[in-house]
Amino acid sequence: MPDEGIQFLPHDKILTYEEMLRVVTLCALHGIRKVRLTGGEPLVRKDIISFIERLSHIEGLEEITLTTNGVLLKEFAHPLRECGICRVNVSMDTLKPERFRQITRRDYFDRVWEGIEEAEEAAFQPIKINVVAMRGVNDDEVLDFARLTLRKPYHVRFIEMMPVGANNTWTFKKFLSIKEILETIKPLGPIRAIDSLPLDGPAQRYRLEGAKGEIGVIGALSNRFCQNCNRLRLTADGHLRGCLFSEEETDIKTPMRQGKDDHHLITLIENTILNKPENHGLRIHNPRKCVRSMSSIGG
Repeated sequence: MPDEGIQFLPHDKILTYEEMLRVVTLCALHGIRKVRLTGGEPLVRKDIISFIERLSHIEGLEEITLTTNGVLLKEFAHPLRECGICRVNVSMDTLKPERFRQITRRDYFDRVWEGIEEAEEAAFQPIKINVVAMRGVNDDEVLDFARLTLRKPYHVRFIEMMPVGANNTWTFKKFLSIKEILETIKPLGPIRAIDSLPLDGPAQRYRLEGAKGEIGVIGALSNRFCQNCNRLRLTADGHLRGCLFSEEETDIKTPMRQGKDDHHLITLIENTILNKPENHGLRIHNPRKCVRSMSSIGG
């Protein structure tokens, strides 16, 4: 969160759980098989466990996953496992407590790590750790994160820093490509590619020889995967986005609150999918920036 904080939306401006469930139900009827809860931080939302329980009963869904900053994960790990979450992703850009405090402006390193360990105790398989790789910030920890997969069954995913948010500090000087990341990991030994599964996201998957876990790399800028992108994002304020970086959105909240029927909403969903842009249009050098912040889009 920025130092100055953010402008929170009034409660009546965001989707209710019932509205979210309606949208997901319609999507599941038309081929969507996986839902990820993200944010912001989903675990701060009131009655999140009861919502997930209802979500898990939607016919057709095969996976429900959750991305969290990990601060509340120790408290929620077992309830999440019991209510239907099959996998958790924890955002953690450093393994150094002091650097964690500098990046997040919060002294919660120990709480997050205890949450990861509790998730492991709750038998989440796998636990994914999302690392935004930044030159001059945490690039000296690439090997440390990769070594973590040798002794732990974690999936460490290195993500290229992306120009998202009007106040984003993206510069080419901070950019670290997935090619450079994989080169950095080479001294740890042979690394082999792993085939992706049908419901996998955009990560290219690898495993070090003898490792308990995996390494994933997501190269949104240097290795575009737009032709394989099958994601929709439903924002908290009720808009569907066919592309993370596009400013094109479909308002689905207003029609729902105007009493439009399911057929009308399905048409909106289908049009959003059909109008997904051919590519996100970003370049490594002098890229345009997505104005919406990641916290308001859903990471």
